[in-house]
Amino acid sequence: MFAKAFRVKSNTAIKGSDRRKLRADVTAAFPALGTDQVSELVPGKEEFNTVKLYAHRGDAVTVYVSGGNPILFELEKNLYPTVYTLWSYPDLLPTFTTWPLVLEKLVGGADLMLPGLVVPPAGLPQVQRGDLCAIALVGNRAPVAIGVAAMSTAEMLTSGLKGRGFSVLHTYQDHLWRSGDKSSPPSIAPLALDPLDLSEEKGSVQADPALQGDMRRLTLEGEEEESGEVQQMYGEKSLSEASEDPSPGGLNPDPTDSRTLQEQMDALLQRCFLQALKCRVKKAELPLLTSTFLGSHMFSCCPEGRQLDIKKSSYRKLSKFLQQMQQEHIIQVKELSKGVESIVAVDWKHPRKGSILEGAEVRAIIISYAKKNDLVDADNKNLVKLDPILCDCILEKDEQHTVMKLPWDSLLTRCLEKLQPAYQVTFPGQEPIVKKGKICPIDITLAQRASNKKVTVVRNLEAYGLDPCLVAAILQQRCQASTTVTPAPGAKDSLQVQIQGNQVHHLSWLLLEEYQLPRKYVQGLEKAPRPGKKK
Repeated sequence: MFAKAFRVKSNTAIKGSDRRKLRADVTAAFPALGTDQVSELVPGKEEFNTVKLYAHRGDAVTVYVSGGNPILFELEKNLYPTVYTLWSYPDLLPTFTTWPLVLEKLVGGADLMLPGLVVPPAGLPQVQRGDLCAIALVGNRAPVAIGVAAMSTAEMLTSGLKGRGFSVLHTYQDHLWRSGDKSSPPSIAPLALDPLDLSEEKGSVQADPALQGDMRRLTLEGEEEESGEVQQMYGEKSLSEASEDPSPGGLNPDPTDSRTLQEQMDALLQRCFLQALKCRVKKAELPLLTSTFLGSHMFSCCPEGRQLDIKKSSYRKLSKFLQQMQQEHIIQVKELSKGVESIVAVDWKHPRKGSILEGAEVRAIIISYAKKNDLVDADNKNLVKLDPILCDCILEKDEQHTVMKLPWDSLLTRCLEKLQPAYQVTFPGQEPIVKKGKICPIDITLAQRASNKKVTVVRNLEAYGLDPCLVAAILQQRCQASTTVTPAPGAKDSLQVQIQGNQVHHLSWLLLEEYQLPRKYVQGLEKAPRPGKKK
C-alpha cells in the first residue's frame, strides 16, 4: 500500500475527545494490550497528530503520529499498527517468519506467497482468513511487515503451502516507514530456537547443520523489479547439505570439469530453462510472467546437489538470458504491462540440441527426475516406473504399451544411447575443444613395403593436439631412422607419420610417458617387438 509515495491531505493535532476515542478503538482492536500499554501507545499529553493522506492507488488513509513516528493507520474503519509500534509490542499480532531475501520484494509491493514461509518446529500460528498478522525474518522476532491472511492456517497446510498467503499492507522501508525517524528493526531474540541461523555473505547461504528440511521455493507476485534478482533457490538439496558444500555458492563443480564456474552456471541455467519448457510449462499457462517461470518452473528443475544462481552466470540477470533465448527463437518475451515481462510464445518444435552433457550429469538428471516424480517402484527400489515423458524418450514404438518399468542400469543405458556422442579435449593453456562424435584412438600399425622392409605408421595424432611433423622429427632423432609425413588415406585434412622399422616401443614411451596420454586412447601397442627379436 505504501510502496510508492503518498499524497498528504491534512496534518492536524488530535483533539482530546478524539484521543480518548482512539484509545477505546485500540483497546477493542488489540485486546492483548493492557490499559498501561494503550496509554503508552496513545499518550495523554504528548504531541499527537492525525494525518489524512491518499495512497498511490487512491485509498484514503488516516495515520496517527506520535513523537514524529507513525504508530497506527486506519483504512476503511480498521486499525493497523505500524512496524514502529510492533517493535515495541512484538507479540501484538500472530507472527509468521520468512527469509531475508523476501524483504526487498515485499517492500516493492509484492504479497507474501506461502512457499516463502519458514515453518518453525512448533508449527505455524493459528489464524483465520482475514486475520491481521505480522511478518518477521529468520533470526529476529522484530516484525518487518504486516498483512492480512488470505486463508486460515488449516487451509495453508491443506494447500501444501502453495498460493497467496498474505496481502501485505505495510513494510519496513516503505514510504510510511520513511515518514518517521527511519530507525532500523531492533534485534529481538526468537521465542524458541529458530530452525535456521542464516547469514548472507557474497550471495551464499549458511544454515544450522541440524536442519534437515529443504528450503522452500520462494514465489512472489506483484514485484516491479527484474525477476532475475530472486536468488538462492535450491533443488532437492537440503540447506544442511548446502552449508557443508565447500564449493563457492554451493555450485558443487565437478573437479574433472575444466570449465570455469561461470561456464558451468551458464550450462546449468540453460539446462533448467529447457527442462522447464519441456516438462513443466503448459501452453495454457501462456502468457507467463518471467518471474513465475523462474520461481515456479526453472528452480524446481535444478538437479539434486546443484544451485541455480543467475548472478554467477555470464548473463547476470534473467532478462538478459531470456533475450538470448529469444534470439535463438526458442521463446518470445513481451512487456505486457510497464516493467513486467512475460513469456508469450514458445516454439515447442525447436530442436534444442547442441548442449554438452557428461555421462555423470545425465545420470544425475535422470535420478533426480525419477525421485522428484515418485517414479521409483515402492516394492522394488531397483525398478523405475516409466511416465509418458520417459516412454517417449527411451522406448521403441512396439514397447510403448508393454514395458512399464525398467531397472536403473537399463534406464540409464538407454538414455545415454539416445544422446549423440561428443568429446572434449583440453590442451595446456588453451580453451577446451568440444567435437561431436566419438574420438578415434591414435592408431599404430605395421606395414610391409616393396623392399620387404617394415615401417611403423601412426594416424590420428591431430585429435590429441599433437603435430605429426614434430612427432616425426622426434622419432627420427631417437630411432635413428628415416621418417616421412604424408596425407592419411581416406581421412580429410589428416596426416600420418611413417617411421622405418618397428618403432612401436619408442612410440609407446613418447605417447604414454612423455605426453601422458591414457593407454585406452592408443591402439596397436601390442605390436612392439619382443625382447631379443630383430626389428
